[in-house]
Amino acid sequence: MKVAKPDFVVLWTRICLEDDIKSFEVLYRYLYNSLHKLALYYVHEQEVAEDIIAEIFVRCWENRKESTHIQQPESYFFVAVKNQSLKYLKKKSGTTFIDLSENEAEHPAEAYTPESLLERKELHHKLDNAIETLPAQAKLVFRLIKENGLKYKEVADILEISPRTVQTQLFRAIAKLRLVLKSEKPSGFNAGIGEKLISLVILLGIITFFQYVVGNF
Repeated sequence: MKVAKPDFVVLWTRICLEDDIKSFEVLYRYLYNSLHKLALYYVHEQEVAEDIIAEIFVRCWENRKESTHIQQPESYFFVAVKNQSLKYLKKKSGTTFIDLSENEAEHPAEAYTPESLLERKELHHKLDNAIETLPAQAKLVFRLIKENGLKYKEVADILEISPRTVQTQLFRAIAKLRLVLKSEKPSGFNAGIGEKLISLVILLGIITFFQYVVGNF
């Protein structure tokens, strides 16, 4: 019998304000398997994945009094596991990861002008704000697929939901992002930023639909 999903906000409030260890245990038990799968996806080592999750939960408990600002605990833990896993991989390899798009690789001079850097920063800021308006599960699915590069089946396995539900949540996220970005008037130095964001979201929708049709999820 599957355990009903708890209200993470209520649990987190009790943990932060009341030092409720039982709520902390409920949070830990419910999230552990999903977080372990995510960590294992990155580090590929059982013990390392377990250590990462343990470290994050211990740190969260120790800093609970300063963590009342966290509004979506579930998403917070997934992001924390991802960041800690990447930090481990970086430390293990001793290399610095540089993220370059194809466009930047072909036109390095244009990619790093002050104007283009400012525009890119504005794009990321607006898109991040729009993503934050999504419902909790849709936001989590969107970030795992579009930011972490996971496939539908991997996300379904991590979150313990069906691939069909993952696909539905992603489509809803893209549709919501498009509406949010379309309703937001461009501001600042570049009035074309809003249009670029909308084009980006439309492109994500096309790519997602193509993946679904060919079965690459």
